[in-house]
Amino acid sequence: MTWDFIADHIQKLDILSNEENELVTVKEIPKELQCVGVGTDAVVVRSLDAPNYAFKVYSNDKLEKLKVEKHVYEKLGQSDLFPFYYGSGSNFLVLSFEKGLTLYDCLLKGIHIPKQAIEDVDKAIAYALSRGLNPRDIHLKNILLHEGRAKLLDVSEYLKQGNDCRWHYLKQGYQENYHVIDGKAVPFWIVETVRKWYNQTQPETFHFQDFVRKLTKIFRVGA
Repeated sequence: MTWDFIADHIQKLDILSNEENELVTVKEIPKELQCVGVGTDAVVVRSLDAPNYAFKVYSNDKLEKLKVEKHVYEKLGQSDLFPFYYGSGSNFLVLSFEKGLTLYDCLLKGIHIPKQAIEDVDKAIAYALSRGLNPRDIHLKNILLHEGRAKLLDVSEYLKQGNDCRWHYLKQGYQENYHVIDGKAVPFWIVETVRKWYNQTQPETFHFQDFVRKLTKIFRVGA
């Protein structure tokens, strides 16, 4: 399938990246496209003319990351644990459109996150490792839940070295503390406070139990 007819619309997108790992700013989006996701380097859009595909469009200063993510998808090959990679354009990747909600949105809406989703993430990590990759940056916005099963999104950091421990701490938090909020809609300001606290913490000084105690205090305030 050729993407030329979509590429014309994509070039009319106006997006700007921001500092401090904040989401890109979408200044203009053509009426032929629907925005379905916003990240720190790119936006994800769909076209009504090709609804089964998702187009990940990068800001002009992040095109090196496009090359990296393209290479990662080529190494991953086909797996039900990740979106399928179809091809690329000058500033976008073409992926399968995946239905569902991120775990981030599940927390906001109070939607139950089953144990199976955690197991699926572990399987996806093991699969990526078997393909010679280093799965990193696995957080709530990069895990998609649909009909009780999970997939990993955004593989752009899988060529980097080291373990950022994000999934390790998320999994530990799920196993030890998720029952406290299961089925409850967590206020947006609490989720964002937690995200920013974690991002501002240096890995070598992070202590999980201290972090949990700090979170317990703000949950009491927000209750």
